[in-house]
Amino acid sequence: MPVRAEHDRGVLAGLLRRDPALYAYQLGDLDDFFWPYTSWFRRGEQVALLYHGVAEPVLLALAAPEDRADLAALVADLVPVLPARLWAHLSPGIEGLLGRWFRVDGGGRHLRMALTDQARLARFDPAGEVLGADDLSALRDLYAEAYPGNWFDPRMLDTGKYVGIRRAGRLVAVAGVHVWSPTYRVAALGNVATHPASRREGMAASAVAALCARLRPHVDQIVLNVRADNLSAVRLYERLGFTRAADFTEGRLTRRELA
Repeated sequence: MPVRAEHDRGVLAGLLRRDPALYAYQLGDLDDFFWPYTSWFRRGEQVALLYHGVAEPVLLALAAPEDRADLAALVADLVPVLPARLWAHLSPGIEGLLGRWFRVDGGGRHLRMALTDQARLARFDPAGEVLGADDLSALRDLYAEAYPGNWFDPRMLDTGKYVGIRRAGRLVAVAGVHVWSPTYRVAALGNVATHPASRREGMAASAVAALCARLRPHVDQIVLNVRADNLSAVRLYERLGFTRAADFTEGRLTRRELA
């Protein structure tokens, strides 16, 4: 079965809705806000996305365990058209396959977690104000101190789905989104950070609770990604009502002839 470029959002949505937690990012990228920056590839029922709305393109190639052999066949056929350098989110085993052609660096094992227990979330007091474009400088300053090297797209401030907490006029905690789509009713939290001097005070939990309260009327699925070895963050999200939905590998791919 040959690989084909897929341009029909209805077809893609039907395939991705089979597992909205696993495919939340891809579902969100069907939204008009992200769609112009996407290229989609399909082989049977398996889908891969190349997102090129950032300086370093991102490949998302994920599948349930029983479908990973079919996903591997799709990814192997995609190799000739992939950029020479890119970032990737890959289901287990796919990074080994791509290792034939690419050097894989950084990232490591991550968890996809989904909000499944609203009662736990309700135990936390939401706090924070909505951030906008005028807060970009303060937000960059916070990330420089609290979360250097994070993946942040300033366009996401236009969604109104970034919540920040200030102390003495200074931004000290934030929770935001990587993806959100009221059309496809999914959101992916991201760029959650607290200033080092204000940690262990529950600010991140309060900001996440406030953000989820803003998201819930508009989405059915809220997910996030977290490094598997970041045990404090994993425990925090579990206390907030998130449970593990999938595991995957993140990493930078560089063509071996360039590496």
